[in-house]
Amino acid sequence: MTRETRASRFFTRRTIDRRALLRVAALALAPAASACSSLIPGSGAPPQLYVLTRKTTFPPDLPAVSRQLLVQTPGAPAEIDTVRIALTRSPTTIDYFANAAWSDRAPAMVQSLLIESFEQTGKITSVARDSAVLRADYILMPELRRFEARYQNGDAPPTVLVQLLVRLVKMPDRTIIGEDLGEARQTAAANTMDGIVEAYNEALGSVMKRLVTWTLRSMRQDSGPR
Repeated sequence: MTRETRASRFFTRRTIDRRALLRVAALALAPAASACSSLIPGSGAPPQLYVLTRKTTFPPDLPAVSRQLLVQTPGAPAEIDTVRIALTRSPTTIDYFANAAWSDRAPAMVQSLLIESFEQTGKITSVARDSAVLRADYILMPELRRFEARYQNGDAPPTVLVQLLVRLVKMPDRTIIGEDLGEARQTAAANTMDGIVEAYNEALGSVMKRLVTWTLRSMRQDSGPR
């Protein structure tokens, strides 16, 4: 065998061994690369978005009010001023459901639903967000204090707690004429995301029914028919 032939075989074998090592290294790194990619913002499947619904049923004796009302965006603590759906497993912790989110920040969503619920009554001249160019007779100032699913019995379906305080302010002198606290608890029918969101819907609907009713009756009592 000539020197050139031996050299050729040596370099060929070395090239093959090198390619084999590269393939092994690539296979070993693949799971790690996959794991890292799941941590990159924007990677992976987007969360499922959920919406809640306005209240459409109210007491038959709800008074008609010839007034204009502005509804502020509710104030809220940082842990629920988010699109994430909150849960608790103890009085001192807050967590969030994975792969699920509200379609908007919770306070903004509640503001929209309150306005739509007032409109559904057909008992008020005009209602809008506080950002609207509207000469309001009253401003409703909400405060979203609780908006969470509470796990109290292991993996049993949680109980949703909604707590919303409202203050009714008379314009233009900005006098607070009253406040009311709406609170509701609703246990989910099943420990599934759909079941939990439905419990949120029921609890918030009960709270909105109370507060819309209280607001219209308070406005009527304060001002009387125009």
